[in-house]
Amino acid sequence: MMPTRRLPILLHILATIVTAATVTAATGLCMARAASAAEPPKSGGAEAAASPPGSLDPSAFLPGDRATVWNPGLMAVGGIPVRSTICAKLAPRGGGQDDTALIQAAIRTCPPGQVVQLAAGTFIINSGNFVLINKGITLRGAGPGQTTLAKTNGAKPFQEAVSPHPSPLIIVGPSRWPATADSSGVAGSTNLTADAVKGENIVKVASTAGFSPGQVVLLDEASGAGWQPDPQGRGQIWASPDFRVVWQKHNPLVPYVDDFAADAFPTTPGTAGQWFSRLDRPTAELKQIASISGSIITFTTPIHISYRVSHTAQLSRYGQPHVKNAGVEDLTLTGGDNGNLRFSWAALSWAKNVESTAWHDEGVAIDASFRIELREFYIHDAAWAQPGGGGYAISLSSGTAEALIENGIAVRANKVMVARSSGAGSVVGYNYIDMGYINTIGPWIEIGLNASHMVGSHHVLFEGNYAFNADSDDTHGNSIYHTFFRNHLRGIRAPFDNQNPAGGRIDDAAQARNGPKRAGGLMAYSYWMSFLGNVLGAPGQMSGWAYETSFSGGKPGIWMLGWDAVKPYPTDARVAATALRHGNFDYVTNSVKWDPSIASRSLPNSLYLTRKPAFFDAGHGYTWPWVEPTGATKLFTLPAKARYDAGTPFTQP
Repeated sequence: MMPTRRLPILLHILATIVTAATVTAATGLCMARAASAAEPPKSGGAEAAASPPGSLDPSAFLPGDRATVWNPGLMAVGGIPVRSTICAKLAPRGGGQDDTALIQAAIRTCPPGQVVQLAAGTFIINSGNFVLINKGITLRGAGPGQTTLAKTNGAKPFQEAVSPHPSPLIIVGPSRWPATADSSGVAGSTNLTADAVKGENIVKVASTAGFSPGQVVLLDEASGAGWQPDPQGRGQIWASPDFRVVWQKHNPLVPYVDDFAADAFPTTPGTAGQWFSRLDRPTAELKQIASISGSIITFTTPIHISYRVSHTAQLSRYGQPHVKNAGVEDLTLTGGDNGNLRFSWAALSWAKNVESTAWHDEGVAIDASFRIELREFYIHDAAWAQPGGGGYAISLSSGTAEALIENGIAVRANKVMVARSSGAGSVVGYNYIDMGYINTIGPWIEIGLNASHMVGSHHVLFEGNYAFNADSDDTHGNSIYHTFFRNHLRGIRAPFDNQNPAGGRIDDAAQARNGPKRAGGLMAYSYWMSFLGNVLGAPGQMSGWAYETSFSGGKPGIWMLGWDAVKPYPTDARVAATALRHGNFDYVTNSVKWDPSIASRSLPNSLYLTRKPAFFDAGHGYTWPWVEPTGATKLFTLPAKARYDAGTPFTQP
């Protein structure tokens, strides 16, 4: 969560620059800027019975630096375990009594691989309490809307204040706080003695002391940043020479943009340089050790970006082991004022059929975790839909890698998703993502599909989603190498009611001042991004739209690349120059545009699946891929959106 000291400044800026043509709001801060072998049956994954999806080779369709192996979540181990042995059945105590100790006692005695079953009703988790799932068990309710975990003295709709004891409802992990003095939880590091090569799964290290097979570890490198000419024309910016890392620090200082005081740098302890990473080491990913031989450590999955000895690349172990094979299923969470559900130092764990609503901070947070799966979720209506970190729906942070976020719904939050120094090898697939907003400034169109909001995030795949836009913000630095494949990026949000009673109805199609309207957007410093096979815009609603636009021009557009929302609203030309746009159809030109540097005009069905996902069948026979830019019919049915439109977010109509 970003320090709230910047929020009043943001709101002051926003209030001064709303025009009748568009909402040209300056956003110098937060607004736009392995499963158990004893459990062979699996379910819930897109590929429960398929061959390993890792056999796909996306490099056949993407340049090698942009492609990686996307085989996230529990796909490599057959999907989410189907657990049937119940160790405890619990009913709420009733009468407003707190149920935390009741649930925690059942978890404490539950053997790994078994289920703590919660009956229908409301379980109270109040006054700084939370449920800690610190072993490989499943906490399961009777169904979302039937079993509820609630903090009744926590977050309330359209209420900024938090309780004196803010807390989440559930933490999956060994503890709430790190067991080390280092806020990242790292207990010890060793230098790499040779570069970690992208696509390989080995590293050579100076010492293997403290490392062991099965351990989840952190691979990272120093930014190597220094003063570089700012592509935005604002003097100098603190960035690595190759611009793989760009911090928001300028010379001279830029008010409302910089994260650092004039005398502070990303290497200064306590600054933004360690909000979501080790100090000045934002390029990172978690790995799991498969084996150790001499000075060579082998990982279970390939490395997603190179880590260089010249940047003091290191492998680090954590002060406490990651909790593995833990799950949360079939329940509703509401009222958490430090998030509703947090995965903290967790691995090979999941949440399925979970509703999260009325929270502060994040609806679901995945922090310093590896191969987490979030699926068939319904995250909606943040308690306080404002910038500053208090109203995000989904967050990846602190090196989190290879997560799978699939077949769910996230609506009516400030930012529907963020990735902060994290995301490597993750997939956001086949979700309905809509209605990102600010409750006091409803006309501002937030960022939709997104793996940014803190420097260091890289190599996330967005496939098959419906969203009001895709973008990458520059609020706290850059993100790189993300791929947007076969999504419908509509450019405008579905009409909805602002939770703010004074906010009224928000309707981008009818309200000309709403903006910035874009289908594919990338803010400054977002480099080497790829858009392949997407359908852009809304049929019949593109009157007045341009194919290419800029923020300063105030005109709706299919593409808004390199934009910045702080005066004088410069454009970073490198963003468009490094973006790959191939095989996208748009409703402004009513044509498919191809990149002439790529010979192939044959788009694969998927970059991470080997066959039609099970949730496209399920007795309904939906067409897959549902986004077909080159076909006579461009758009078919996305199951998650069909559920939302029918008012049955967990049941396919």
